[in-house]
Amino acid sequence: MRRALHSRIKAVDSRRSVAAFSGGEAPGFTLLELAVVIFIMALMFTLAMPYMGSYRTAQLKSEARRLAGRVSYLYDEAATQKVVLRLIFDLNHQRYAVARLDPYSPNPQFVAEHSTAGKMVAMPPAVVIRDVTVADIGTFNRGIVACQFYPEGYVDATLIHLEDLSGDVLTLYLNPLTGQVIILAGDHTLAQVTHQ
Repeated sequence: MRRALHSRIKAVDSRRSVAAFSGGEAPGFTLLELAVVIFIMALMFTLAMPYMGSYRTAQLKSEARRLAGRVSYLYDEAATQKVVLRLIFDLNHQRYAVARLDPYSPNPQFVAEHSTAGKMVAMPPAVVIRDVTVADIGTFNRGIVACQFYPEGYVDATLIHLEDLSGDVLTLYLNPLTGQVIILAGDHTLAQVTHQ
């Protein structure tokens, strides 16, 4: 019993010494300290906001470059392999893939391309394929549409609009004679791009 009473007295003494050391008040922050912390946090947020916006734009540009690289590869591959390649856009599911047709086979038909270039690519949630325009076919913003790469060295004239969540748009134009992909900032039509 004496030991229990002695340990209670020690605990009370240690609390008193902590209170005496801190000036008799409970530890906490003053209004000035809180204001300084809030100011620093607001300053950091203000400095970080432009970088967050550029991240979204960077993702849009990255997806445009990835699609442009795939198009350039398919253009070269169709001419080299002497096959017809079809770039298929599934606008309902926001993805694209490649199919191959060997015109010299006994029963020519399009089949899924099994090389790394034919792998299905799904768009990230922050970037969408808004619409695809293929010359002489029309503009599509839902369903499935395709453009073809021919063994003779040309591709269907195609215009693709990619858009991010903030409404920024990039236009990709596939030049039918050279297979070159032109990436333009903003919303352009096929007529505008071909007359430049």
